[in-house]
Amino acid sequence: MKKIILGVFVMLLISAIVFAQAEGIHDAGTGITDPELKESGQGTGQGLQTDTKTENSGDATTLQNQIKVKSGNYENANGEQMQVQNEAKFKLKVGDSEVESDLTITQEQDQNRTKLKTQLSNGKNAEIKIMPNTASETAIQRLQLKVCSSENNCSIQLKEVGTGEQAKLAYEVKAQKQAKVLGMFKTQMQVQAQVDAETGETIQTKKPWWAFLASEPAE
Repeated sequence: MKKIILGVFVMLLISAIVFAQAEGIHDAGTGITDPELKESGQGTGQGLQTDTKTENSGDATTLQNQIKVKSGNYENANGEQMQVQNEAKFKLKVGDSEVESDLTITQEQDQNRTKLKTQLSNGKNAEIKIMPNTASETAIQRLQLKVCSSENNCSIQLKEVGTGEQAKLAYEVKAQKQAKVLGMFKTQMQVQAQVDAETGETIQTKKPWWAFLASEPAE
């Protein structure tokens, strides 16, 4: 009888040990984290949270450094004073020269200096490095004008010229000149020049097709 009781006791003890080991294995299994999930941060959420903070910080920095330009007086990278009006249209005045534009112009602060930029249709950013007074002087020389004023219907506009990868930010100067066709017939001749707003180089000049038949009196 004692042997039977001892045998039953041993069997119960073994069963208890086996059951305890099974429970330990089950608990350990639920605590395992997928290494890939842990590495990407999806298991804890910490990885995604860090990425979001970094991205938001970058956006905030961009917005702080470059925003749509506001009306006011600024100093450009060369120390020149600029007068900006940005209401219905963007207007930029430096010295006695003023230019208008339909483009969206942004400003970027570099210490106490202001850079004016715009994004072209090809996605590239272009900076207004050449001021309208300098561009106007270049166009006057190329078009052999005396002045650029209302007297000769001269106008200057800041715009995008060219297409695709050749797109550029440029000043377009248009004016009218007195001319004589075949030396006899007086007429008005429309002339045009485009000056690169980043380099100051003349992109092109235009005259009527019949300009070779006309003489242009000195302005």
